[in-house]
Amino acid sequence: MTKAPFPDEPSRTSPTLEDVAQRAGVSTATVSRCLNNPKMVSEKTRERVLSAVKTLGYTPNFGAQALAAKRTRTFGAIIPTMENAIFARGLQAFQEELQRHGITLLVASSSYNPELEEEQIRSLVARGADALLLIGFDRTPQVYEFLKKQRIPCVVAWVYDPSQSHLSIGFDNRSAMRALTEQVLDLGHRAIAFVTAERDGNDRARLRCEGVEQAMLSRNLDVGNLHVIEAPYSIDNGARALEAAMELDPRPTAILCGNDVLAAGALRQARKMGLEVPRDVSITGFDDIEIAEIVTPALTTVHVPHRNMGKGAARMLVALRKGEDAGSSVQLEATTKIRESLGPAP
Repeated sequence: MTKAPFPDEPSRTSPTLEDVAQRAGVSTATVSRCLNNPKMVSEKTRERVLSAVKTLGYTPNFGAQALAAKRTRTFGAIIPTMENAIFARGLQAFQEELQRHGITLLVASSSYNPELEEEQIRSLVARGADALLLIGFDRTPQVYEFLKKQRIPCVVAWVYDPSQSHLSIGFDNRSAMRALTEQVLDLGHRAIAFVTAERDGNDRARLRCEGVEQAMLSRNLDVGNLHVIEAPYSIDNGARALEAAMELDPRPTAILCGNDVLAAGALRQARKMGLEVPRDVSITGFDDIEIAEIVTPALTTVHVPHRNMGKGAARMLVALRKGEDAGSSVQLEATTKIRESLGPAP
């Protein structure tokens, strides 16, 4: 005889809407209204229903509701990495705003891999995601065509480009890095290295590099003398990049990093090599995540409006999913934060 997998456990059935209605002494329609549109139910009735829900451990069958409404009230977000805090603040604000509208968030990470991102987009859509938040514009036309055919609205964040056909909310990566580089040049630095993620398939990294080049060109400096070191975003890779930069001839007096995580690694390696920052070499970052203020010396960087970006993206997607006008793409300001890691050229 085949034994049940858990013979010692009593058989259980999930509480139903009818069970909640019976315990609260109301109709099933009232329970449904209380859960889906509580403002339509009196406070006294709402308290009875919610007490019954809590006592019975009732969970609404969102799958059945989604089938009926052809909506899951679930949005998806695909970010390039979960290994550091670059996207954490923005994603937190994104989720908080969605919660206000009763929407659940599913998050996936692409590891900066375009093929993996496309696979995750299709997977989230297959699982019923009503809308998607994407980071950057770089992906194949086939991906956007797929979303269009599936009628899944998307908003692109962390970049701003009004020439694109897709709605975006973000900042001008090129201008933000140019402004920071101009501050570096104002302090007399001419031997510069730029440490960045791989630029192919990453428009944010590519635009930031262009910002450095534009600042140099504006001072009649030869961009051919700019040393670009590509390294995946991590503290260890930032450390290795700093070590490699210090072997260049001429040795850079300023290391500009494409994000704060790389810059933190560069600062750590500078200490190991006996270099004093900024006396011997200046180091800058980009993003202004928490680590930027707690490293020693505190990091000069670009402050990215993470929370405003996340909240704004959520509002846009909610409007799009309702078939409402979400407005046009939104440009937010990214500002330079001067701290102790940047000083005059030696």
